[in-house]
Amino acid sequence: MGKPNAIGWFDLYVDDIERATHFYEAVLQVRLEPIGDPTGETTMRSFSGDMGAYGAAGALVKSPHARPGLGGTMVYFSVNDCAVEQARVAAAGGQVLRPKFSIGQFGWVTMCMDTEGNAFGLNSMQ
Repeated sequence: MGKPNAIGWFDLYVDDIERATHFYEAVLQVRLEPIGDPTGETTMRSFSGDMGAYGAAGALVKSPHARPGLGGTMVYFSVNDCAVEQARVAAAGGQVLRPKFSIGQFGWVTMCMDTEGNAFGLNSMQ
């Protein structure tokens, strides 16, 4: 096995775990599952992932140690056509910050804000 990708896991911090879970489930059409935290300090909902597959797995996290907000880390979700998920953002309670645009040979991106104030991206090759 070669050198791993730079990102192996992500935490997307939220204020309201239920609201954020509903938002991402509605936009991405996925099911987020509760996962335990060995410290007992956080509440987490995991995006489905295979730690042996390409890309990174991660979770929504409500923590007393971190807050959501703009200007920090940007997570890009891989999708088939970001226009499809972009169309679901407002109805799920979020905001499209920058509609689908080309990033050349790397495909297309939509930049959005979730119900917690986090910026996130959608990336597709079509």
